[in-house]
Amino acid sequence: MNGGEGPHSYLQNSSLQINAFEAQKKLIEEAIANNFNPIMTHFGHPTNLICIADLGCSTGPTTFMAIQTITQAIQNYYHATTHKLLLSSSDQTLEFSVFFNDQVSNDFNTLFKHLPDLKNKTYFAFGLPGSFHGRLFPKQTLHFVHSALTLHYLSKVPKEIMNRRSSAWNKGRIHYTNAPKEVRDAYEAQFKEDFESFLDARAQEVVGNGLMALQIATAPDHMAIESSDIDPARVFELLGSSLMDLAKAGIIREEKVDSFNLPIFYSPIKGVKKIVERNEFFSIERMEELKVENFYEFPNANKFVSLYRATVEDMIEKHFGEAIIDDLFDRFTQKVLEFPDIMNTNNLKLVMLFLLLKRHILGPPPNGTFKNGGISLSNLEGSNLSVPTWNIIWKNVHALDHKSEPLSHLSHTFGVLNAHEDPGGYGHCEKLMKAMNLNF
Repeated sequence: MNGGEGPHSYLQNSSLQINAFEAQKKLIEEAIANNFNPIMTHFGHPTNLICIADLGCSTGPTTFMAIQTITQAIQNYYHATTHKLLLSSSDQTLEFSVFFNDQVSNDFNTLFKHLPDLKNKTYFAFGLPGSFHGRLFPKQTLHFVHSALTLHYLSKVPKEIMNRRSSAWNKGRIHYTNAPKEVRDAYEAQFKEDFESFLDARAQEVVGNGLMALQIATAPDHMAIESSDIDPARVFELLGSSLMDLAKAGIIREEKVDSFNLPIFYSPIKGVKKIVERNEFFSIERMEELKVENFYEFPNANKFVSLYRATVEDMIEKHFGEAIIDDLFDRFTQKVLEFPDIMNTNNLKLVMLFLLLKRHILGPPPNGTFKNGGISLSNLEGSNLSVPTWNIIWKNVHALDHKSEPLSHLSHTFGVLNAHEDPGGYGHCEKLMKAMNLNF
């Protein structure tokens, strides 16, 4: 993304992203009202500190809108439910740590320059550079994760399409649009690997019952992935054609174009769903296609081109150098004028998918300790334990899948119960083990 505040910056060209957020705002509020119930304990006692991460925040303003919505919804949730009783007695005020994450190259200076005035310390803000395809946070620290229109960006260009000897070599194109099946398959495989890595990393970082609200740009299931009818795939086709025009004019070498590909993939909806369902740490609480009719009306071709320039210029400049940028986008603008229907968002075939995921209380341990591959809250509801008791159980039993001697650890857990909150703690041991389907 282009940093700064200039005419081609992301900050000045994020109207589409703002509209996309508005389309999911109500869903986020409903998600928190109906599903927010994370396990938030510190040595067996409730905490009033909520940790939130916005992954792929760029430079705003959408990220600030999202955080405002999330923090307000969580406050409303606590004020409307008995969970306010679980706050520490010494301080009934919820506090929020908010982590703004994006690539190391992101313009965090511009981001924090536009941070809303927080005189009343609505939340404490932190910048966190790094790729969200890997670990970013300590284990079990996040209660809510938000990411909007970022997961279609791949961690890297598939290596097969860069290899001249490969059947997936993407000569003369910068994307998989209208490319051979081998090119499409390479992109799809990279997306699968990246999305799985994203989910596995978050599984380590999100607390039990924690939520992730993801907005993902996807392709309709009924449409061929490589079709140029999937916007903005048509846009990338015209952009690639503009680069080839520069090569034909001798301004850049054609080999340079052949070695450039955009790391962007729009997965079919069913592909996204399949990856999540195969992941053993999260459940899909809600999945909904957002309506995008009249998503955004572009006043002219220059504004349309600026939107895409803000998102891909940095990648192009790193590969070809700064000298060609203005010429390239002038040529691109002329091609857009030749095909003005490309600016009509009523023709948009892209699907904005809203996905709400919940972290299971305990994920499956690597050594297969649990017979059923993991447990959820529903497995234990019949035990009729008190809320303070549950707090201690979750704090202690959650470590079972990381312990080499789970029986002794479980015994320790109920020892804590017996001494701390529940005189009948040992009596619950057999019932709890049966409810958890433990098989040591």
